[in-house]
Amino acid sequence: MVESDAEEDRRQSLRAPIELKVEYKRLNTFFADYTKNISRGGTFIATERPLPLGTEFVFALTIPRLEEPLRLRGKVMWTTPVSSATSEEPPGMGIEFQFDSDQERRDTVRSVETLLVAELGDVLAEKLLGRPVEGGESED
Repeated sequence: MVESDAEEDRRQSLRAPIELKVEYKRLNTFFADYTKNISRGGTFIATERPLPLGTEFVFALTIPRLEEPLRLRGKVMWTTPVSSATSEEPPGMGIEFQFDSDQERRDTVRSVETLLVAELGDVLAEKLLGRPVEGGESED
């Protein structure tokens, strides 16, 4: 089943537009697609082959400035199949990050926030996050 609500209604957190290479595996097949946006709680992966709703999987985000990809666990929360995609809502899947512990959640949130600051700058990252970023530049 594919959810058809507006994308904004499906999100728990504001998302920043960003394109990162994402790699994941399904049944011995590797996929390389791209994120279209990211937030503290999840990401959207643009793909013409979305995984079924509820699928949990591990994926790797290739991030400039990091030697190793950021490995995350996610769950498919909604999909947009090719048949109903538009230019405003491309085909793909909305992914909610999954965590084994509060520490893993904090570490991932910190990594995503660092990525947002690096890609968007302090001002836009703070607006997106709704609070000052840790280690961000402040005017004294």
